[in-house]
Amino acid sequence: MSKVVLITGGSSGIGKSIGEYLTEQGFSVYGTSRNPDNYPNSKFPIVALDVTKPETITSCIETVLSSTSKIDVLINNAGAGITGPIEEIPDAEIKRNFETNFFGPINVIKAVLPSMRLQNSGLIINITSIAGYMGLPYRGVYSASKGALELVTEAFRMELKDFNIEVTNVAPGDFATNIAAGRYHAPVLEDSPYKEKYGYSLKMMDEHVDEGNDPIDMARAIHAIIQTKRPKIHYKVGAFMQKFSIVLKRILPDKVYEKLLMNHYKL
Repeated sequence: MSKVVLITGGSSGIGKSIGEYLTEQGFSVYGTSRNPDNYPNSKFPIVALDVTKPETITSCIETVLSSTSKIDVLINNAGAGITGPIEEIPDAEIKRNFETNFFGPINVIKAVLPSMRLQNSGLIINITSIAGYMGLPYRGVYSASKGALELVTEAFRMELKDFNIEVTNVAPGDFATNIAAGRYHAPVLEDSPYKEKYGYSLKMMDEHVDEGNDPIDMARAIHAIIQTKRPKIHYKVGAFMQKFSIVLKRILPDKVYEKLLMNHYKL
């Protein structure tokens, strides 16, 4: 029997590209969406799931297991972007972002663990972000939520070793997807002290997404990881300079690295 792969947020963007590529490679793929009826032409089944609603997580896992009796690979891809000066982002939006990017993936992992433990095997891939390795201006909440998922993955890896369940992170850079359209933007307020610099940064972020890599690069990287017997803890996929920025953060003095970021964003 082919491996069964469950991809949260599999109806568009990176998740869709991964799902279609793995389907072509012979995997049995299930994707998820809050509104699966909107994707009647999907090349793989789309199951209802909202990562912020635990009852839909339980229902989704039960649906897949009833059809396949197993889940070999979970890809936690569902996520949401958020931009704005931290001072001006409403608390409710900050909490909503963490519910989607951090608590949601944890709850999906909890839901698949009993079946993976029973079969004594499994692979969990958390899609994080290169932004999660650094506190980016006007993306601080997003950086924090993805960085938190990176760290909790490290803990999960050690806790699940006894059950032959592998866990890894894949941090993408900017890819040409519709993520910018779906993220929360704090408005650029006319009377805001951040108006000029936030407005410039927001424009730069959107341009980076539009000029980003083809999502097929992520799909190929995920496929290679699934084929790997002992995956690494962290993977980075994206443009060279985006990946190299993590290396620079590791080797440069903090204030030197901060200055580089501020120059980049013209702060």
